[in-house]
Amino acid sequence: MEGEGNIRKLKGQSDAENVRYDWCSADILDGQKPFDITTAVGQEIRLSFLGHIHCTVTGKRIRKTYGDGMSFDAFQSSPLAVESIIRPELSRIHEGIALRDAEWEERHHNQPHTVYLSATSGIKVGVTRDTNIPSRWIDQGASGALILARTPYRQLAGLIEVDMKAHFADKTQWRAMLTAGNPDPADVQSALLEALDHAFEQCPPDYEDFLADEDDITHLHYPATSFPDKVKSVKLDTTPELEGRLTAIKGQYLMFEDGRVFNVRRHSGYRVHWSFGS
Repeated sequence: MEGEGNIRKLKGQSDAENVRYDWCSADILDGQKPFDITTAVGQEIRLSFLGHIHCTVTGKRIRKTYGDGMSFDAFQSSPLAVESIIRPELSRIHEGIALRDAEWEERHHNQPHTVYLSATSGIKVGVTRDTNIPSRWIDQGASGALILARTPYRQLAGLIEVDMKAHFADKTQWRAMLTAGNPDPADVQSALLEALDHAFEQCPPDYEDFLADEDDITHLHYPATSFPDKVKSVKLDTTPELEGRLTAIKGQYLMFEDGRVFNVRRHSGYRVHWSFGS
């Protein structure tokens, strides 16, 4: 499969436990048809940076990206970069107070949310809208995840997350996540259930009514022929021609047999020519 367009983040889906990925792109702002790149694992691929970056919000040609492929102005004004995305506890739209865009925040943040525990580079705590499960876990390269609490709006989920940060990480160490490969599901389950017990013990009484009365674990297995022992991140700014055998896809990373890894989401807006497999 060959083509040209502006990169968008990979779209991951799970069929039972197995994850598959679609390559997503746009002609500046006009979305192009996604296609499955899972079948390219084990084959040669090539990405050629064409020297252009376009803001994913405005389409304006830019030299540097902020957030997910935005210009600085868009990053400062777009609801897609509102601070409550990174810090859910700051959202106030459930009170009728918008930080940037009331309609967008009502649609995305004044909705049911989940506080979860996931196994990435270790056990981490996070927040997502109910409708983003399991894609949020796939994006971060989780090998498994379970639901800790359910809330009616984003800020409350964020407040629970803030308390849980005293006991769990809230960031993924990407190198450790990638080199962990596809761990034994039994080990993932054991670690998550132990973490869930600890979280229940530490949860403040004010939040007990929102704790989920369930311990179902979503297991995720990523497409791979092998995983490297060490990884080195490459960027199109310094390596405009990226070519090699694709051995795995995990999170938002394409992984090559020589240990190079490429963060697709980090390159949102970059215009490239691509060739995946035969």
